[in-house]
Amino acid sequence: MTANTQRFREFKMPDVGEGLTEAEILKWYVNVGDTVTDGQVVCEVETAKAAVELPIPFDGVVHELRFGEGTTVDVGQVIISVDTQPGAGPAEEAPAAAPAATEEPEPEQQGRQAVLVGYGAAPSSTKRRPRKASAAATGTAGPHAGVPAEGTGPAAPRTAVAAAIQAELNGHTAAPAAPAVPAPAPEPAPAPGAPAAPVGARPLAKPPVRKLAKDLGVDLATVVPTGPGGVVTREDVHAATQAATQVVAPPAAEAVAPVAVPVVSGARETRIPVKGVRKVTAQAMVASAFTAPHVTEFVTVDVTRTMKLVQKLKDDPDMAGLRVNPLLLVAKALLVAVRRNPDVNAAWDEENQEIVLKHYVNLGIAAATPRGLIVPNIKDAQEKTLPELSRSLSELVATAREGKTSPAEMSGGTVTITNVGVFGVDTGTPILNPGESAILAVGAIKLQPWVHKGKVKPRHVTTLALSFDHRLIDGELGSRFLADVAAVLEDPKRLITWA
Repeated sequence: MTANTQRFREFKMPDVGEGLTEAEILKWYVNVGDTVTDGQVVCEVETAKAAVELPIPFDGVVHELRFGEGTTVDVGQVIISVDTQPGAGPAEEAPAAAPAATEEPEPEQQGRQAVLVGYGAAPSSTKRRPRKASAAATGTAGPHAGVPAEGTGPAAPRTAVAAAIQAELNGHTAAPAAPAVPAPAPEPAPAPGAPAAPVGARPLAKPPVRKLAKDLGVDLATVVPTGPGGVVTREDVHAATQAATQVVAPPAAEAVAPVAVPVVSGARETRIPVKGVRKVTAQAMVASAFTAPHVTEFVTVDVTRTMKLVQKLKDDPDMAGLRVNPLLLVAKALLVAVRRNPDVNAAWDEENQEIVLKHYVNLGIAAATPRGLIVPNIKDAQEKTLPELSRSLSELVATAREGKTSPAEMSGGTVTITNVGVFGVDTGTPILNPGESAILAVGAIKLQPWVHKGKVKPRHVTTLALSFDHRLIDGELGSRFLADVAAVLEDPKRLITWA
């Protein structure tokens, strides 16, 4: 057993994101029989925060894939096993939990054996309560077999049981209470508390699986195990439940066929499971909305000069190859406003009832991806030059669209920008990213009639909306901060004079 265990290495679902408890297997990159090497990526999983690729930590040949694509797996569960000695011949079968009823117990099997909880009892261990179905078995097998009889009649089985129990209490093993070869008896007369004779190996299953089977009313003895060594898994129990349902389902299905739930085109309703990024986003937004007292302020600003600067920067050789857009200058304007109003960049410590001022800005950028909304952030954004900020924004967006954003890139944010203008939306009331102090929504930039130098002219205009945590930021501070962002966008020369 030890050699076989060392040969087959198991890789468990790791905690890939700060205490998350589960992850969904998106895609397998290997199949059973494929050769893998240490560090090779074998699958992609999606946690509640991001999609992550998992490398295998050893060499060998894939022996088994425990879960299929689309399955949500708890952290700590084995997802793949690898044969690290593929040239060692066929895999050995796991030893049975108890000797077959037709085999004679070997001398070494009669000794006391350590047994893991949930994996069956040792052949010589006694049971407190026999199974109801084991009465017939105990009637055909002499409970006193292998034990010197002290008399005839009903007293003999009781004496044998007492001897076995006493031997267990003394730390050694009595003769087998349930013999491998059944002794004929004229009539069944099992004594109360007598051990049941095993009629086969007891199903192997971990305690959680046994509880699941009990809750679902599934007899583990009827379940076909697929786990290593014949262990019954959760999937086996569910499969047994589904099989039982399918056996009973046809008559019921015929009876209710006219009112079956529509699954074709034109259905009135469709249910979509909420999991992964969408699930954690929903939970975070609810927690934020009902934890931090939100205040939202708005300002409409003429950003014509900013749009002209964007065009000049696109033609600047120093910005060649870099992505230059209004969002880049909005981000720079926000960083300048944070420098002028440092108390905005803070967090609320509920446990210690303290305000934590942060002397760094991890600038979050809300990004819409096929898996849902995520908010990765640029670490220490206040230290970056304009070209460096442009590169960071481009990398952040590209990584998010590919679904490769790591949990570390989404943690530790301080303030966030959400660009709702790309969808043609004028403004909104954004909800704070949990743990952050403020979020700035940037609306669509449109040509509108605007009074400029005493005359009505078409100007590029946008609306900014700032939501902030009123525990950290009062109305005056929030207003000054938003006004500073607007002032920089109205006259970008302030990027130099205020820096």
